[in-house]
Order: sequence, then C-alpha cells, then structure tokens
Amino acid sequence: MRYMLLIWNRPGFAEELSERERTDLFGEVDALMAELTESGELVGGAALADPSTARTVRRHGDRPEVTDGPFLESKEQFAGYVTVDCDTPERAAEIAARWPDVRWGFGALEVRALMDEGGSAQ
Repeated sequence: MRYMLLIWNRPGFAEELSERERTDLFGEVDALMAELTESGELVGGAALADPSTARTVRRHGDRPEVTDGPFLESKEQFAGYVTVDCDTPERAAEIAARWPDVRWGFGALEVRALMDEGGSAQ
C-alpha cells in the first residue's frame, strides 16, 4: 500500500540551527532516503519552496479568487512530502517517527494512505 508522509514544520527552524546541526539534520534525511531507496519502499518525494511563494485559490462568491501565501491558521507549514510503498500503516508510521523533523522536535509528519482512481486505498 502507498502512503504519503506529509511533512509539517515550524517556519525558520533551520536558520536557528548551527551549521553543524543543519549538516547533521540533512544528513539524517539523506540516510533515511537512501535506506528507503535500498528497501524499495521509496516512491518519491520533494521539499516545497518557502510559503511566501505560495498562492491559494478559494471560491469567493461566484468565482475563484487567488491570494498570495498559504494563509493557514497554523504555526506549522506544509514543507514537503515523501511517498512510500510499504506493507502496513504501522510501517509507514514507523518511517514517519524516524524523520528528523519529528525526532528533533521541529515538526510533525501526517501519514495518509493514497487512493487509486476508483477511490480505494492503494
């Protein structure tokens, strides 16, 4: 089954780290991605650009309206995602628990099963 691990973290946290801490943090990400690639569980993933580059489209009256930014009522931002293909939701949660944003206390990962075109979990 495929799961998307949605990465949420606090804006600006990386700038608060020392260069060594940033190197260690991103090294952990690289190591985990390499492990998931080796096990065949990694489907894909990407980091997202800064929220200042975002646009949000909502219906306003009878037409869509585009505004700058995500403007969510949250202290965390959607920062990226990793898609994994693993046997159980528990395994997907185990991978999410090992993500540095969680382990270092800077964010959270949301684990969501992906659906196929028919509306069933993949």
